[in-house]
Amino acid sequence: MLSRFPLIDGHNDLPWELRERFGSDPVAAALTGRVNGTHTDIPRLVEGGVGGQFWSVFVPGRLTGEAAAVAVLEQIDLVHRMIAAYPKRFQLALTADEVDAAFAAGRIASLLGAEGGRCIDNSLGVLRALYALGVRYMTLTHNENVGWADSATDEPDCGGLSDFGRQVVAEMQRLGMLVDLSHVAPSTMRAALDAAGAPVIFSHSSARAVCDNPRNVPDDVLARLAANGGVCMVTFVPFFVSQEATDWFNGLRAFAESRGKDKKNLSDVFGLLPEWEPSHPRPEATIHQVADHIDHVREVAGLAHVGIGGDFDGTPSTPLGLHDVSRYPALFAELQRRRWSEADLKCLAGANVLRALRGAEEFAAGHAGCAPR
Repeated sequence: MLSRFPLIDGHNDLPWELRERFGSDPVAAALTGRVNGTHTDIPRLVEGGVGGQFWSVFVPGRLTGEAAAVAVLEQIDLVHRMIAAYPKRFQLALTADEVDAAFAAGRIASLLGAEGGRCIDNSLGVLRALYALGVRYMTLTHNENVGWADSATDEPDCGGLSDFGRQVVAEMQRLGMLVDLSHVAPSTMRAALDAAGAPVIFSHSSARAVCDNPRNVPDDVLARLAANGGVCMVTFVPFFVSQEATDWFNGLRAFAESRGKDKKNLSDVFGLLPEWEPSHPRPEATIHQVADHIDHVREVAGLAHVGIGGDFDGTPSTPLGLHDVSRYPALFAELQRRRWSEADLKCLAGANVLRALRGAEEFAAGHAGCAPR
């Protein structure tokens, strides 16, 4: 099936892995072979039938101001160099039509998504520059508030979106950049949907009714995607998939806090694993639980509003059966067992997110005469 229509994953953090492990050198990473310690390389992308990938140009919360803006530019540069280094496999895609063209040419359509609105340094000019450099979605927050948008994993600050936050949403949609609501608080989700005139996405989130984790999407928000035309791209992160894994992680964070660590600093939290895990074995998430989330999003939002955003190389562990990017066919086989048809799976794989991207492009074309803010 994946040779007949493209699988487009909403979020992959390989660029940050390349920065951390290979000095931002995609050639040194030798992606044409199997790269130890990552979930992603070219052979496994091919084996997994990946036809398109939003590469995350991520900026960690510890970077603020100009440092965050510089980091996102460096990550954008890295992705462009990665595409240029492997032209037989990767092809830059800036529009939905270019995704189709790359897939028809037998290449992996490569799109860019910025993760964390901190990277624009409170500047709509920087936002416009990111779009000009190829960024086609921006996640409004990461794990921390950004001053103008509240994160799901931080204390409430501005009540969802500030006035400037609404300007950011409006400018993104004027440009044709998808507003990504993964990582944001439910109040931010609702405020963004109130303000949105074009489809929004969740690039890597799952269903809160199935797993009560703040990173997941409540049913009332999922239900609003139908009117908006948006897509929730279900993620594979075990803590967002399995309630047992979420409960285990909450226990680890409480343990870190008892040791005087900042429970929001994931490096500090996971640094305590050698002390915590022997007496608290980590529960496994499974491919079946991921399929449960996909089924739930379909039931609440509708078939036209569900997609896939694995978050490979952005999670320290993966569900059983979904250990790397080669395993998408196993997930499709599980959904076939649940009576998903080929037409259904085409929607899930990429047709839905391409429709949302086209919706963003059409909205921008209709507002081309509006003066930049």
